[in-house]
Amino acid sequence: MTMTKADLVEMVAESSDLPRKQADEVVQVILDSIIAALSRGEKVELRGFGSFRIRRRGERNGRNPKTGDRVHVPPKKIPYFKPGKHLREELLQ
Repeated sequence: MTMTKADLVEMVAESSDLPRKQADEVVQVILDSIIAALSRGEKVELRGFGSFRIRRRGERNGRNPKTGDRVHVPPKKIPYFKPGKHLREELLQ
């Protein structure tokens, strides 16, 4: 089973007695704020839940799995999530 953004919006709407449209705006503002902070190179920390940051991967030589040829993989930035203590404890139960 997968939780979608629509499911999250529905949960916010129900728990806060907001209309679905306003709950959607709240969820979108939160997601946009996280994306903007990461784009600026900032770390996003949500106590108890976890933290988001950007990790840099260096360039490397890889292989094309189909042909076996060597290919150059350029450096890139990837999002990274580290779960918080409360989240880890909840998942272990």
